[in-house]
Amino acid sequence: MPQFRVVTDPDDPAVAPFRAIKERDLVGREGLFIAEGETVLRAFVRDAPERVVSLLIDPKRKDKLAEVFAGLPDETPVHLADQAVVDAIAGFHLHRGVLAVGRKPEPVAAGALLARLPGRAVVLVLCGIANHDNIGGIYRNAAAFGADAVILDADCCDPLYRKAIRVSVGAALSVPTARLERGEDIAELLAAMGFESLALSPSATETLARLTPAPRTAVLLGAEGPGLSPEVMAGARTVGIPMAGGFDSLNVATTSGIVLHHLRFARG
Repeated sequence: MPQFRVVTDPDDPAVAPFRAIKERDLVGREGLFIAEGETVLRAFVRDAPERVVSLLIDPKRKDKLAEVFAGLPDETPVHLADQAVVDAIAGFHLHRGVLAVGRKPEPVAAGALLARLPGRAVVLVLCGIANHDNIGGIYRNAAAFGADAVILDADCCDPLYRKAIRVSVGAALSVPTARLERGEDIAELLAAMGFESLALSPSATETLARLTPAPRTAVLLGAEGPGLSPEVMAGARTVGIPMAGGFDSLNVATTSGIVLHHLRFARG
């Protein structure tokens, strides 16, 4: 069982990793991250308990989280602090009343991650997506529809940023992820690993509904507005989603859900 400890002073050194969360989120945490909320904590402890560093919770939630505590490694510190103390430590009102400090996994090269995937696999390749809500929504869809991995280019934001984790409902903590080196040729890498690349574009002449996916399929998604670069598009098969009323584009997280749903059921 974890080690419970009551905290009454916001300046207690033991809770320093939880202090001034918003300000420290902006400058990074040197291999650590903050996760918040019961749902996220349950997913974190279920999928990666060994990466939980410590918890800070309102003691009113202790009984409700008994089974979560049982899944933690022995000696994991669980700090118990009343809501006012939690708010003072965090630097804002934390109505969810649950915080965790986690350790980021060791980085994995994109080629190494792709190489170890099965012969039938679907991966998402995200290019230039810098909005944490979109990143979180994409990871939630990736988990819901069984994507095997997410590959991020060098311009994507961090999926382990607190808001992205929350929007993903904890999926950002468990979906296998790798980041491309700046300048790394994604089309060449995917082809070498036996993946067919599908680039989502409003200008595509081929529609998703008529698509029969290859055994190994990579779905390429770009940021809303600029979309995918011409270089990325040139190395992929372009696919679109027909829409009504003159619309030609969707939120990128919504697009990821539609595409992954189609690929899942097209494969049976």
